[in-house]
Amino acid sequence: MNDIGINQVISKLQAMAAAAQGQAAPTAEIGGASDFGKLLQTAVEKVNDAQQQSGKMAESFEKGDSQADLTEVMVALQKAKISFQAMVEVRNKLVVAYQDIMNMQI
Repeated sequence: MNDIGINQVISKLQAMAAAAQGQAAPTAEIGGASDFGKLLQTAVEKVNDAQQQSGKMAESFEKGDSQADLTEVMVALQKAKISFQAMVEVRNKLVVAYQDIMNMQI
């Protein structure tokens, strides 16, 4: 997950929270308007791609491929792990925001 994608998700969450509280939404949007569902789908696909690529690199290293470098495999595995953890944290924040909105009295 890249910084721009995370910043877009955060700005959307802030806008939704401000709208739920009856405040004016923040006007600063990064990268213009985009569909929130597509943004999340793209982020999940990128995380999945990173995990698939790191898995293939690790498998080729385990098979003894001479072109598979241990440091590159380890870096790819850590990148996949960190991107997955970031995605889980974003998901957790979205769930909390959704629950807060659902618990609001109208």
